[in-house]
Amino acid sequence: MLWNFKPQARAFRYVGHKDVVTSVQFSPLGNLLASASRDRTVRLWIPDKRGKSSEFKAHTAPVRSVDFSADGQFLATASEDKSIKVWNMYRQRFLYSLYRHTHWVRCAKFSPDGRLIVSCSEDKTIKIWDTTNKQCVNNFSDFVGFANFVAFNPNGTCIASAGSDHTVKIWDIRVNKLLQHYQVHSGGVNCVSFHPSGNYLITASSDGTLKILDLLEGRLIYTLQGHTGPVFTVSFSKGGELFTSGGADAQVLLWRTNFDELTCKDIFKRNLKRLHFDSPPHLLDIYPRTPHPHERKVETVEINPKLDVIDLQTSTPPVVDILSFDSTTTMETTVRTLPEKGEEVCGYFLNPSLMSECSPTNLKKKTEDMSDLPPESQRTIPLAVSDALEHIMDQLNVLTQTVSILEQRLTLTEDKLNDCLENQQKLFSAIQQKS
Repeated sequence: MLWNFKPQARAFRYVGHKDVVTSVQFSPLGNLLASASRDRTVRLWIPDKRGKSSEFKAHTAPVRSVDFSADGQFLATASEDKSIKVWNMYRQRFLYSLYRHTHWVRCAKFSPDGRLIVSCSEDKTIKIWDTTNKQCVNNFSDFVGFANFVAFNPNGTCIASAGSDHTVKIWDIRVNKLLQHYQVHSGGVNCVSFHPSGNYLITASSDGTLKILDLLEGRLIYTLQGHTGPVFTVSFSKGGELFTSGGADAQVLLWRTNFDELTCKDIFKRNLKRLHFDSPPHLLDIYPRTPHPHERKVETVEINPKLDVIDLQTSTPPVVDILSFDSTTTMETTVRTLPEKGEEVCGYFLNPSLMSECSPTNLKKKTEDMSDLPPESQRTIPLAVSDALEHIMDQLNVLTQTVSILEQRLTLTEDKLNDCLENQQKLFSAIQQKS
């Protein structure tokens, strides 16, 4: 569902997936919306009133996450088929797969510069991949539990993992070292999100709470209570002034932060002061002048918005159902990344100056536009035949993948045989020289 909150709450509901939707993300330019589903497909949507979409079919199991690179050229998908796949958004085609995990892959994220991919799996490992040579360059193991979610910090030097063992861990990938280890939740941690400044991290947990960590101080500063069940996802806005959370209580909560009171430059100046040493201590100055921050009692602020926030879980917000009617695509996709010049696009979501175009009267027009689509009974291809064709396409995709894997293995075998022949030739020539 695509929501807009001003001047009043309203939404578009995009219908196309045949099973649970597990992950969604906007492209950096906002002209595409990627979604992953348990129906083993990834869809790219054009977020307008027509809702055109194209399917990517290459995974053989439910897809758990989607992630665009910072330049929008690539899309990484993680699946329960133990693989990570990378797609080219300009050429609209499948590029390559990453195979090293031995269990379901739960999440895969690009680094800010696009050179690395971090992934986490139920095999209790976190892997770092080089997108240039397609190799695993680093491996972090956790023998207690597995990571549900991983993310790079804004400058790409650290990764944060949300653990099923109730922990949050910060790893420095430059020195391959665990920097911080937080045990602040009483349930599994499902998601984390870095503030754009990189100084704060927010976590979502199955214990029903959100926690905000101060990474500079290394401590918990806020506990947020608003959901009535497990919280599955959380994300800061691009500027960091807002963040959203969603949970099992079928609610999406929108929060406002107070981190924007200080600019990033002010924060960095304040942190630089900590690097300056005090004057040499006097002989009588035995104890520190001020108590050490780690010795004082850690206090957190608990926030419960239920008494102040209006519950919008009603039938008041108008919702427009948009059916996807584009043809499905396989590894060689034909998705259109930008609308054509003559195509009408709802400016409400793209240009704030065009808010009048999405008035309630226009919403009625949108429903009328959607009524032009042919119903199931008037389609030229019966539904049963289309389902059978889709099943055949799925089987062909599996066969295509199997053939590609066999080709890779044959190539490796040929390389090993060539190496053996070269070694035998060298040994034979050496024996001949000795004789």
